[in-house]
Amino acid sequence: MSLDPARLQPMANAIRALSMDAVEAANSGHPGMPMGMADVATVLFTGHLKFDPAAPHWADRDRFVLSAGHGSMLIYSLLHLTGYAAPTIDDIRNFRKLGSPCAGHPENFMLDGVECTTGPLGQGLAMAVGMAMAERHLNTIYGDDLVDHRTWVIAGDGCLMEGVNHEAIGLAGHLGLGRMNVLWDDNRITIDGATDLSTSEDIKARYAATGWHVTECDGHDFADIERALQEAKADPRPSLVACRTIIGKGAPNKQGTSATHGAALGAAEIAAARETLGWTSEPFVIPSDIAADWHMAGEPGRAAHGAWAGRLEASEHKAEFERRMAGDLPEGFSLDAHIDGLIAAPQKIATRKASEIALGAINPMLADTIGGSADLTGSNNTLAGGIGTFNRDNYAGRYVYYGIREFGMAAAMNGMALHGGVIPYGGTFLVFTDYARGAIRLSALQHTRVIYVMTHDSIGLGEDGPTHQPVEHLASLRAMPNLLVMRPADAVETAECWEIALKQADRPTVLALTRQNLPQLRLEAGESLSAKGGYRIKSAVAARKVVFVATGSEVELAYACAEKLEAQGIGADVVSMVCTELFDEQPDDYRADLLASDALIVSVEAASTFGWQRYTGTTGLNIGLDTFGASAPAGDLFDHFGFTAEKIVPQILNKLNA
Repeated sequence: MSLDPARLQPMANAIRALSMDAVEAANSGHPGMPMGMADVATVLFTGHLKFDPAAPHWADRDRFVLSAGHGSMLIYSLLHLTGYAAPTIDDIRNFRKLGSPCAGHPENFMLDGVECTTGPLGQGLAMAVGMAMAERHLNTIYGDDLVDHRTWVIAGDGCLMEGVNHEAIGLAGHLGLGRMNVLWDDNRITIDGATDLSTSEDIKARYAATGWHVTECDGHDFADIERALQEAKADPRPSLVACRTIIGKGAPNKQGTSATHGAALGAAEIAAARETLGWTSEPFVIPSDIAADWHMAGEPGRAAHGAWAGRLEASEHKAEFERRMAGDLPEGFSLDAHIDGLIAAPQKIATRKASEIALGAINPMLADTIGGSADLTGSNNTLAGGIGTFNRDNYAGRYVYYGIREFGMAAAMNGMALHGGVIPYGGTFLVFTDYARGAIRLSALQHTRVIYVMTHDSIGLGEDGPTHQPVEHLASLRAMPNLLVMRPADAVETAECWEIALKQADRPTVLALTRQNLPQLRLEAGESLSAKGGYRIKSAVAARKVVFVATGSEVELAYACAEKLEAQGIGADVVSMVCTELFDEQPDDYRADLLASDALIVSVEAASTFGWQRYTGTTGLNIGLDTFGASAPAGDLFDHFGFTAEKIVPQILNKLNA
């Protein structure tokens, strides 16, 4: 499209008008960013972004990420103006209202064209790194004919200040992700005021130091924006384009100030802005000639999509490519053969080792997986199955050395999952989910299939001490909606958990795995018992009076306690509670059968007791750890904190005899 300002300026002003009118109608929102970046977005969408509004899930579209998600009216305006089926003008009119897909911050599950949920600053850019990684990986497999697109990001000052930005750009620079371009809304304003209140760093130098190409432009000069975007596309490195803009551009009395950042402009200022911009249309009305120009912006993408569809149809990879991009597993995918091998030759191993063995079976038969670790490969046991290193010299590799970047790793995995075509998994210690938690929450919110391999899951890790021993982590992660937290008790359960996690197309999984060796308790083949979340792994011999509900390494301990009780004529079941989320999804009668109302329910987990009362009731017994751990060998710690049959059984007897 021509760079004629006479044509582009009204198109950009349409974004400004919709943004200020929607925020005003809601009396809530952030008009300043979309008004400030309207000119840059207009050049991007009319001349550079490859997209087809009629096919929002086209696999080879460019990915556009609005990392500065508070400026959500920018993407809502662009989607509407370019001809996506939604949002409609009524959706925009109802911005931030219940039922409107135009939420306060963009949500990927509400609108096609919103690639990821943004708002927590910095994470959009970090997820875009994962999208760019997935694009390069799939390109090496399927070639330019099927995979050849870019990842574009609009980010604000806040995105670049957040710590995850440091992790993300370091990774992108190291990997040489030259198909990724970040357009920085360099307006030098935050909520509190001018950015010099809180920062004086040289952001461009920081990006350059991490291996990025850096350029800049006047964010209100169409020709200069075009020059900068062309320069970014031509450079083989990831690019940062510093777009010098005026926040709230067009609002004559408030532009350039924090007053436009997070509040409606007010009727008087909107009237003045209309006069300044020469915008005479009523609120939510786009003149037909401007609307037609915007609809034309998608024409090159429609043509590119048509040509691509022809190449896909002729490709020998068509079926496999479509399967992977749809997120389907290969027909008949199963770990049954691997589990049969475990049954045939039981092993006493740590569940982290059992996970490695499972991956040794998974990775060769499931090309979709891309693994990695945040500098703990040898501890997490995440490298298995002969997968090579993913780096700038080998994008075909399937193992990422993320470095000490837990948050960046988790965010990148979200981006990979959202891009499609790959299933990411990554490891660190369970205690370091604290570093990654913001991204784990977005995994759950965005319904992404991301698998977190979290090892060293209790005081059982031993001498590293309380800084590394998770206590509250399982409870806090279980509190997160749409997240499966699985703590397997042996090698068989670990394999079952991997298969369950891989089959969760719309939710993430945390695998909490031990450092210490555990006996194999499951010795018979059959259905996936872990799929029920909890199941009776040992039935009472004497009349049942006690039901142990244990997880992970404590299932073995529950067995020992049950044996002592049985020796005294007290029957005890043992329930392995692999995943409370899956257990809660089971029918009422199944759950009631396991947690018998006429028995004493005893939870046993070397972690916080918080939350177990909903299974044990107020009359039950909760064996756990409600203090921080200590530095000592694992056996000494379990004894010290009361995780032995000799210390638990007397508590049960006292409870039964009370």
